[in-house]
Amino acid sequence: MSSLFTSPEGKAALLDWYERFAKKLTTPTTRRTVTTRFGDAHVLVGGPENAPPLVLLHGALASSAHLLGELEPLLSRFRVYAVDVVGQSVKSADHQPSVKNDDYGLWLRDVFDALALKQAHLLGVSWGGFVSLRFAAVAPERLTKLVLLVPAGMVNGPLWAGFTKVAWPIMRYRKNPTPERLQAAMENMLTTMTDDWLPYLGTALTSFTPAMSIPKLAKPAELSRLQAPVLIMGAEGDLSFPGQKVIERAKALFTAPVEVELIPNCRHSPPTTPEFRAWMSKRVGDFLERGEVEASRRSA
Repeated sequence: MSSLFTSPEGKAALLDWYERFAKKLTTPTTRRTVTTRFGDAHVLVGGPENAPPLVLLHGALASSAHLLGELEPLLSRFRVYAVDVVGQSVKSADHQPSVKNDDYGLWLRDVFDALALKQAHLLGVSWGGFVSLRFAAVAPERLTKLVLLVPAGMVNGPLWAGFTKVAWPIMRYRKNPTPERLQAAMENMLTTMTDDWLPYLGTALTSFTPAMSIPKLAKPAELSRLQAPVLIMGAEGDLSFPGQKVIERAKALFTAPVEVELIPNCRHSPPTTPEFRAWMSKRVGDFLERGEVEASRRSA
């Protein structure tokens, strides 16, 4: 089996980047490693032990530390388990499950079992959204609420625009990595390019080579057993998974209660500003807590 990494030096560079993002966290976390059928999975755990459990799944070429840094305020409201997605993070097994079947859903069920999570909230971003959909298909009874942010696995973007504005610039950067080519490769992906995400992705694109096949799209029949409320957030300027198409697809895909929101002036990767991080964490946290607060008021 071929490695996901171009070289041992490339993997070491990605591990170094992981620690740089992890050191930015101001809330204490612990690290766990759990065993799955596709190899070990690394997990960052934090937040009050008696708070409702929330599992976070990052996007492609990222990690638990990357996503938790964007949603750190959630650690004050939930017991958070930020999982490094196998096949898409340097911290989990060097293995690529299939994106054409339920492998990723079965992998996440193994993670839930290993963490002794009978039920939990689940949030998936981009590729993590695809994994979340596969989990909802194979184990819907394990979900209390589901949040999908710019998710893969619901719609596909325009092929020609995706190739000319994203895929081709990335290919050019990988062949000859220069700062100018990196800027061009990411300008249609990142909403903001003023922090460590841009240089990190420069390293990731030349050091990490997971199979980026287009994942299977979820079908209504696969999600018919899901009863957990769903929040779906699309990005207005997303070339990969156009936000308006995501929202329209949600109406046909789910029979569970669905709440949708289109983020304006946003590319596939949302802003990495303090203001947006605070807004997103509050938006997600309020959605996840809404039913619990209402239930507690009714029982009072």
